[in-house]
This record gives sequence, C-alpha cells and structure tokens, in this order.
Amino acid sequence: MKIVYLFIVPLLLLSSLTNEHKIMTFAPEKPLELTLQQANTLSKLPMVCLQTEYPNKLGQTLGSNEDIAEPHVLHPAFYGCFDWHSSVHGHWSLVKLLKEFPMLDNADVIREKLEANLTTENIAAEVEYFKGEHNKSYERTYGWAWLLKLAEELHTWNDPLARELEQNLQPLTNLIVLRFIDFLPKLNYPIRVGEHTNTAFGLSFAWDYANALNNDELKKAIKNRALFFYQNDANCPLSWEPSGYDFLSPCFEEIDLMRRILAKKEFSEWMDKFAPQLKSKDFTIEVGKVADRSDGKLVHLDGLNFSRAWVLYGLAKQYPEYKRLVSIANEHVQYSLPNLVGDGYEGGHWLGTFAIYALQTN
Repeated sequence: MKIVYLFIVPLLLLSSLTNEHKIMTFAPEKPLELTLQQANTLSKLPMVCLQTEYPNKLGQTLGSNEDIAEPHVLHPAFYGCFDWHSSVHGHWSLVKLLKEFPMLDNADVIREKLEANLTTENIAAEVEYFKGEHNKSYERTYGWAWLLKLAEELHTWNDPLARELEQNLQPLTNLIVLRFIDFLPKLNYPIRVGEHTNTAFGLSFAWDYANALNNDELKKAIKNRALFFYQNDANCPLSWEPSGYDFLSPCFEEIDLMRRILAKKEFSEWMDKFAPQLKSKDFTIEVGKVADRSDGKLVHLDGLNFSRAWVLYGLAKQYPEYKRLVSIANEHVQYSLPNLVGDGYEGGHWLGTFAIYALQTN
C-alpha cells in the first residue's frame, strides 16, 4: 500500500473531518456513523486517484517481455490508486457513498468516472489478465475479496447505474468466485497475518457476497474451510498485536468471520474459548499509534484502527452483550479519522475506504 507521491488536498478537508469528529464524541456507546459532510470529504480521496496512473505498483510476474505494458493497458478498469486492489476498493467506496448519500456534491462526476472505468470492454481485458499463465494467484485473496465486495455493493444498490455496472463486472465476478472455490480446498493452513493475505478477512468479504447473492456453493466452500481452520482455536494472543505494519488484526478478523459462520450458541461457546476477555467490563485495547504518517508502511496502523472498529461495531450489533466494545471502536476511529486527509498523507489512496467501511450505516 505504500505510495511515494503527494496528494495535495486542501486543509479545509482536514478541518471538515476534524470538526465532525469532535461533534461525534458525546455518545460513547453509540457507533459513530458517516455524515453527509464527511461523505463529501471522503469521496474526494478515491476521486483524486481513480484515474491517476503513476506511480503504480503492479505486483506482476513477467513471463516474457510481452507481459510488459503500461498499467492502463494491463488493467483498463483498475489501473489507478497505486495498485489493483486499492483501485477496486476505491470504486467500492464511491458506489457505497452514492448508495448511502445520493445527494453527494460530486455525485454526477462520480457516476461518470464509474461508468467510464467499468465498461464491458475494460472488464473483459481484466478477465484476460487473470487468465494469464502467471496470474493464477494474482491478488489472492485480498484483491479477490474487495472485488466481491464491489460486486455485492452494486447488487444491493437499487439504481439503474448499478444494474449496468453489475452486468459489466459479472465476468470478472464469476471468475473470482471460481478462483475462491478452486483455491480454498487446497489451502491446508490459514494465513494469520495483519496484512493483505489474511485468510479470515478474505473469507469474511467473500461470505458477504455469497450470502447476498445466495451462492450456496461459495458459502459451503467458505464455511467448510473456516471451520477447518478456526473452530478449535483458543486464547488468541491479543497482547501480541499489533505488529508494526498491521492494518488488520489477526484475532479480530477471525472473530469477524466466525460471527458470520456460526449460529448464536456455537459462536458464544467459541468466543468463550477464543477471546473470553472481550466480555470483561475491564477489557480495553490501545489504539495503533502511528509515528510517521509519511511512511507508507507505518501508516498501516491507521488502517488497523479502522478495521478493528468495524469488527467491534459488527460484533456489538449482532450480539448486544458486547455493547461496551462500541466505545473502544469509537476511540480507534477518533484517533485516525482526523488524520485521513491533508498535504502529503501516504494513506490517501486507500485509508478512505477503511474509514467508510468502518463508519457505514450500522
């Protein structure tokens, strides 16, 4: 996720997020939610980078010199925002904001950009790239997960543009679904890290898509693997977190997946073994502290704060006995939200997405 150029964003944007942040500090047990003012502010982040080609981290394996091309040629739909997955979730961010806030100031321009990028022709080229000999594992599973999250958001958005874009995206969506179904039985061990390849994160987003689309084959594949990987886990070492570059919590992401997969009684019993301390009235966890926001890896910890928050919000919403965790989630959001925009901020191409996902309507 590292980026080496500056987003020149007026300090007025930083002020608008900070002012809203101050307004929201008075109800510690109520999840913070995105306001229209914040949505207008955050929409500008992907708008800046969605069609900005350079610098670019392709993450590409070259089979020959024939594989070398400019990013917009290789990925005509998702070439901006520094890397493929950030471009994908940048598109998700704009769809999500339009869906939740149809009165966005720049709604017409956002629609134009989405329509320009997600064409039938562009998606066909993306599919061909994934079918390349050396691209079978490309963006596995982080980018795959965000692609399915984009597809899910389009599917659940009641708008003519959504129907057009969902249809255009469908060939790539179908391919990613098949990639998940093919890959999961071969993965003998989960990947328990705080960055892109975290298995629980990828399965959570894929489950949401499968659930929304009633894709029973994908749901079965995810549930089988989730139970195989995590059902017998106990005493997750939260005291070991975070690692220095984490933007996901290995323990929390596992909770986020299992609350989706397990029935209420099963989940309660599982949590009593896996993370019993979360039920304690004394439980707390320190926010991830960023020492240098000009460093694209250290700023991952702002992402960790948002991803922890969305896990805790989701857990408290589904199971009221965890309601007190909302205040901890709010603290995490409040630490990182005011720093999202400003001159030279290294997270501009991706952190807005994490904030939007954390602050979505709960």
